[in-house]
Amino acid sequence: MKLHSLKPATGATHKEKRLGRGEASGKGGTSTKGNKGGQSRAGYKSKKAHEGGQMPIQRRIPKRGFTNINRVEFKVINIGKVDHYAEKYGITEFTLSNLYINGLISQTDSVKILGNGELKGSYTFKVNAVSAKAKAAIESAGGTVEIVK
Repeated sequence: MKLHSLKPATGATHKEKRLGRGEASGKGGTSTKGNKGGQSRAGYKSKKAHEGGQMPIQRRIPKRGFTNINRVEFKVINIGKVDHYAEKYGITEFTLSNLYINGLISQTDSVKILGNGELKGSYTFKVNAVSAKAKAAIESAGGTVEIVK
């Protein structure tokens, strides 16, 4: 046995399919690409949401309203829940970091305190926004409010 006489075992290799080489290739005129048209051409790429001539869904469905790019989304905490949170998590100072550590908000959330409910204890709030009713209720209960940005 010599290096020049080595060859793969019988049936281990296959002849390459030479597509697009006429009828003699055994693949016919369409070269296994189906029928004629763009999809049988090299470099074909369908546009996103193309529906083959039918009106696309993004044009069929009516558009209404708009999204205000200046809107500020707040995570809302009502003063009625403050006593519950203070008891459950042992918080007397409601800051963004304390609320995040206890899993009440995400790290990027802005917090607004609203005045729905009754406040029994005296707490310190360092949040992004407070309603007038909530601020009055907190200060009447002996707490303080500080707005942070």
